[in-house]
Amino acid sequence: MTILRYADEKIKKDLEKLKSKDHAFYEHIANAFRNIQEDPVCGIKIPKKLIPKEWIKQFKISNLYKYNLPNSWRLFYSLIGNEIEVIGIILRFMNHKEYERVFHY
Repeated sequence: MTILRYADEKIKKDLEKLKSKDHAFYEHIANAFRNIQEDPVCGIKIPKKLIPKEWIKQFKISNLYKYNLPNSWRLFYSLIGNEIEVIGIILRFMNHKEYERVFHY
């Protein structure tokens, strides 16, 4: 089973706020977490050349996965570890407009 953790406290706080503001959308994210725990590579792998350099530096990651959520939202995570232990780090969740800005689409 994959262990999930947040890259920073802001993500955790944003999710707690979301739980009370938009519980239905929060449930979509909770479902994404369950899917990632069951199958860590269920997301779409982002080519390394497209990973924002700020994220590589800030989060010290070498891989990035995108999990599509309803209404054009995206959840980003990275995997760290080996065959024995895989830690999925939840980096960000963002809407499509922010996604286009960050990834220059």
